[in-house]
Amino acid sequence: MRRSLLILTAATTALVLTALLVPLTLLTRSHAADRATAEATARAQWVAHALGPALATADERETAEQTVESVNGRDLPRTSLILADDRVIGPRPPGVPATTAPIRLARTGRAFTYEKGSGDRLVLVPVQGAADGTAVVQVTLTKRQLYAGTLTSWLVLAGIGVGLVLIGLLLADRLGARLVGATRRLARTADRLAAGDLTARATPEGPPELRLVAGELNRLAARIDELLAAERENAADLAHRLRTPVAALRLDAETLRDPDEADRIAADVAALEHSVDEVIRKARRPLRAAPRADLAAVAGERAAFWQPLAEDQGRAASVAAPPDEVLVPVPADELAAALDALIGNVLDHTPQGTAYSVTVRAGAGGEAELTVADKGPGFPDTTAPDRGTSGAGSTGLGLDIARRTAEEAGGRFAAASTADGARVTLTFPRARPRGTPSARPAPTC
Repeated sequence: MRRSLLILTAATTALVLTALLVPLTLLTRSHAADRATAEATARAQWVAHALGPALATADERETAEQTVESVNGRDLPRTSLILADDRVIGPRPPGVPATTAPIRLARTGRAFTYEKGSGDRLVLVPVQGAADGTAVVQVTLTKRQLYAGTLTSWLVLAGIGVGLVLIGLLLADRLGARLVGATRRLARTADRLAAGDLTARATPEGPPELRLVAGELNRLAARIDELLAAERENAADLAHRLRTPVAALRLDAETLRDPDEADRIAADVAALEHSVDEVIRKARRPLRAAPRADLAAVAGERAAFWQPLAEDQGRAASVAAPPDEVLVPVPADELAAALDALIGNVLDHTPQGTAYSVTVRAGAGGEAELTVADKGPGFPDTTAPDRGTSGAGSTGLGLDIARRTAEEAGGRFAAASTADGARVTLTFPRARPRGTPSARPAPTC
């Protein structure tokens, strides 16, 4: 925007100045010629007036020569006196003898100017009262003398034009900086809202249109905050309603006659209560901007959690993860839930003794990969089941949890059967290290 505004200002100013300065340059040229002609005419009239009495007698040639010589000098127009007998006093001008039409016309008593083909301008003024007829004073202006000072005037006008263009560009740059700055701050606010910071608000500034957009963006952010708050409350209420049937399950477990069975079911009910409480807490927890979790650490923790059950089933479980942090933009609890779903699928839907592995890899292109592979029979029809379907009698939601965890973070989900068994890979974009502010490309202006 800023560059476009500068180009538009420069083009507009240049067009306006061209339309203004071109006539001015022509006017200064014409004015210089008129001024030089007027001065030459005044000079010729003064000489004619001064020589009129002197030429009334035939013996005043010396006086005429002194008068003509006094008005001739370096860089001055050539002034000549052409007597009636074609004798010339002063510089001999072209166009003599008296047979030339302009001189014959001047001897009739007319004063006038005319231009020659070379560009010189001649001023002819008759001297009345000469003893031997009408003499003529001729002042010759060369082209350089005629337009003297024109170049200086043109340079001044060009300097004024350049100065006006620079001033226009400076003002346009300041205006563009103000517009671009307001737009970038508005974009940063939108970026914070997109990252989950619903407390971000834009400051209305700049032109009325940008102030209007800022106000509407603030209104939209407030409305989104209200809707999310309502959704969190609804989710918390729904989860809270599960407390009653969970409490009934606990009472039923306490009435069982087999103590071991009662303890096992009670433990399961306690785990269910813990899950319900976690859902309520998570539903009531406001969204936080830029979640981060260490994929390697979460993978190691959840693999260690499932290790005792894997050993009970005679499974060989392995974990491979880099020693450094592998940060991904996913909350740790959601990442753990996805990994639990994948490992749980292996434990539930493969024969006991089937080995599995959990691998974390920092891939190229700023991505991180989480792979859970097993040595089992693979997926039915060699593809992963869709949401809500399963080939083993389950709900089919485990893989969908993992799929949504990856895709909501801007990553990818891939699941397929291989020659060795089943393989599920979650690909996540890498998150910036903790303490590093998020950066967003500035808009092109």
